Amino acid sequence: MFSRILTAAAAITVTAVAGDFNAIVLKQIESMPQGGGYATTRAAHDALQSSVRIESGGVRIRPELSVPSYCSGATYLVFLKAVGELQRRGQIRLSRETWEALRPQRLADGHGVWGRWNANGPGTARLVHELEMGRSFTSFEEARPGDFLKIFWTDAVGKKERGHLVVYLGTETIDGVEHVRFWSSNKPAGFGQKSVPRTEVARALFTRIEAPERLERAAGLPKSDSYLAGLLQNESSFAEALRLSGVPRG
Repeated sequence: MFSRILTAAAAITVTAVAGDFNAIVLKQIESMPQGGGYATTRAAHDALQSSVRIESGGVRIRPELSVPSYCSGATYLVFLKAVGELQRRGQIRLSRETWEALRPQRLADGHGVWGRWNANGPGTARLVHELEMGRSFTSFEEARPGDFLKIFWTDAVGKKERGHLVVYLGTETIDGVEHVRFWSSNKPAGFGQKSVPRTEVARALFTRIEAPERLERAAGLPKSDSYLAGLLQNESSFAEALRLSGVPRG
């Protein structure tokens, strides 16, 4: 685990407890490549698939092959790397069938594990809720570095949304303005950290993974999630996204 994330603008203190999933996620970010470019082309999808290989006893991930990259693919690689590290340590034991279900494939939004993670709206949050392996929330005060974060740049959810899936690193003040710092694949450079004024974030949906061993249920998921699958053509609301992700009404 690293205790501080240093930038030219500021230093952010990371308070994740050693041994929890957030700390493992942060550790995986340290070993991710830098840059590589951002794209959502067929070539980028194919590169993501080629970077993950299922082997006896686990998974082999070569993120340097996943270039150019995009936000959901970048965060999914970090997620898989963290799960693979837990398996390497013997802290969880996922079957080959489960790893095959987790492998990024050419799936439509809302289909399979990867298609759920990659979907518009609350894809990651809804997947984690469906597998009962964590929880989601909207409070920056509750957030910790290593949480996954879906940023909505506008109030739209679904067909008209503009969003970004990232690993949350904390907040920082730059020139007197509060910023949100995160890691992902960002336009235009690709893999790396970025900081944006908090006022640019219209909505924030954090997801914290607390029971990664429940990924063993992944192979038994229904083939598709009709809500997530429909968000390419349909509009939703943030309230509906929260309800379907198990976020308590505040």
